[in-house]
Amino acid sequence: MYVVTNRDVRGARAGEPASLDIFGKEPNRNGPNELRVVKVERQNGDWTAELLRDRMRVSDARALLDALEDKWDLEIDMNPSEVRHASLKVACDLYDQARTERRNIVAYVHGYNNDMRDVVTTAEQIGQEHGVIPLVFSWPANGGGMISGASAYLRDKKDARASMDALNRFLEKVQFFHEQLVSGTRARLRREADERHPDNPDRAQALYAKLFSECCETNICLICHSMGSYVLKYALQPGRAAARELIFDNVCLVAADANNPGHEQWVESLDVRNRVYVFINENDFALKWSRRKPGEEQQPRLGHYIRNLIARNAFYIDITGARGVGNAHGYFVGEPLADNPWLKQVFTAALNGGSPEIGEDTALAFHADVNLYRLKPA
Repeated sequence: MYVVTNRDVRGARAGEPASLDIFGKEPNRNGPNELRVVKVERQNGDWTAELLRDRMRVSDARALLDALEDKWDLEIDMNPSEVRHASLKVACDLYDQARTERRNIVAYVHGYNNDMRDVVTTAEQIGQEHGVIPLVFSWPANGGGMISGASAYLRDKKDARASMDALNRFLEKVQFFHEQLVSGTRARLRREADERHPDNPDRAQALYAKLFSECCETNICLICHSMGSYVLKYALQPGRAAARELIFDNVCLVAADANNPGHEQWVESLDVRNRVYVFINENDFALKWSRRKPGEEQQPRLGHYIRNLIARNAFYIDITGARGVGNAHGYFVGEPLADNPWLKQVFTAALNGGSPEIGEDTALAFHADVNLYRLKPA
């Protein structure tokens, strides 16, 4: 999998194998907005990391684009001399993998107190348990939580705020390459539909929609866990932020470590093709702990509170008391899903761009009095 990060990456030469120790605990020494791309793989039960070169030769960039065009009959209008960065290789590889394996892509923004082994292991679980291709955005979040104490938690919050522009740069890249890789195909299919129905715009539009859905059916979703939602909140603050653009099919805010009061102001600025899901566990041990601090941090957490659920575009899902959940903070992978197939059904649908609250076999029931969905009794 690929990890895009604004952490300091040191002790590695581009193109050579290394360990996860190359990921530092501080922001990039050139500033918190600087991004590096690292390919990580599991080998012999452990992880290896390979730092990608920031820039590739123009001939290599051209070869990547030509190979993708030939394999998938695309029309890509990109100048290789202008896009010869590590992000181009990531985009081409993910596009090819998604279409070859017929899987969707999930961008994952982790929470606090996560070292890189935690991050990539969780991302691996997301891929395996929900059938998606994970793409990780990692920010410097190595302190915090109950063991490290409040001072380390607050340092993580400072790094989270400092990472908002880096997250916007990451989202800009996702949006740019998604648009560029499908725009030529979109134009070709539009011409084909118009030529087949030159005198019937309605039938031409219907055919175009059918052809495009068959050709470009990959969904892209975003999951922000814990303080990852806090990073997203700050990334949405600039009026023209990339985080406000229509990039994802679904956005899932899981155990969001952000204030419940006022959350509607930033949640409603999320523009998605399908749904914004907010997952809540009132027994979440980590969010209970995070409320013990003075000032702003004492306010109820979004992922821990079932009142004031008023964002007009949000679908709130309360999994408090669901079988297997208990006081879990990371209930979107691992044991909670193994113990509760309906919880797994909900997350798998949401992370693949679906709508788990719809259908006769839905695991969710709506409670209008509190404006949220709950899992049906197992």
